[in-house]
Amino acid sequence: MTGSRIVALGHYQPAKVLTNDDLAAMVDTSDEWITSRVGIKTRHVGGPDEPVDEMAAQAGAKALAAAGLQPADIDLVLVATSTAIDRSPSMSARVAARLGMGSPAVMDINVVCSGFTHALATADHAIRAGAATRALVIGADKMADIADWTDRTTCVLLGDGAGAAVVTADPSATDGGEGAAGPGIGPVLWGSVPEMGNAVRIEGTPPRFAQEGQSVYRWATTQLPPIARKVCEKAGIAPEDLAAVVLHQANLRIIEPVARKIGAINAVIARDVVDSGNTSAASIPMALSKLVERGEVESGAPVLLFGFGGNLSYAGQVIRCP
Repeated sequence: MTGSRIVALGHYQPAKVLTNDDLAAMVDTSDEWITSRVGIKTRHVGGPDEPVDEMAAQAGAKALAAAGLQPADIDLVLVATSTAIDRSPSMSARVAARLGMGSPAVMDINVVCSGFTHALATADHAIRAGAATRALVIGADKMADIADWTDRTTCVLLGDGAGAAVVTADPSATDGGEGAAGPGIGPVLWGSVPEMGNAVRIEGTPPRFAQEGQSVYRWATTQLPPIARKVCEKAGIAPEDLAAVVLHQANLRIIEPVARKIGAINAVIARDVVDSGNTSAASIPMALSKLVERGEVESGAPVLLFGFGGNLSYAGQVIRCP
């Protein structure tokens, strides 16, 4: 089957920045407390004129421009988000309308923090099956809308933003056995822990974010590294040969030990959480887009993407850097 590859990326963040000192004036916290526990220094917060679909469309437009494509060239739009307030039109349909697309298939994917890697795998599968040729895959979340700004344990974590990838068919990226030969998107490894799904919640009216932080931390740091190593195995890549590792940007105290346990000793480790906070489905594409924009990863180099979090779900694949 024809494989697929990411050809371009783009990201968008609101202009308003909320520092730890700003939060200390709102709740009982401090820069030292936040930095020592989660490693976050700042986060971007969207205003009333920056709904999820606006941020998603901004990121998508940048990715399309970087790919040298027009909106009409896209035949599949996937938006990973868990902060869509309205049920219909979907975020993907709104993005298609904002960008002036022709008649793409549109679909939202809600797997919370691992939404982008689930959506990327779905786009790859659609292209391999011949159902699409060019896809726009976006992770976008406005976590400020669902934050409890009186809860110092959760509001310090959250930020807003969007990241996008243009994925196209690539005959040179066909599978060889289980691995991904040449540039492309490797096979996904995904799953969940249903009995622990309540550890991360977005519930209520109005919806609010809550989590059992210690349970999530233990699960992420103990159970996920061997799964991430299996992702590399399915792609035919040894962890020490990875050029970069882009994990869900949840917490620096999760990112660093998980990356170390994976064994990616030569890889650039994305630490965008320090400047952006936890942006849920936006975190992986946004962090990857910034690494590429800064020239920190060479084109064609193998990069591990690994999302995890809400539903205690996970999904990962090795891609070749655009």
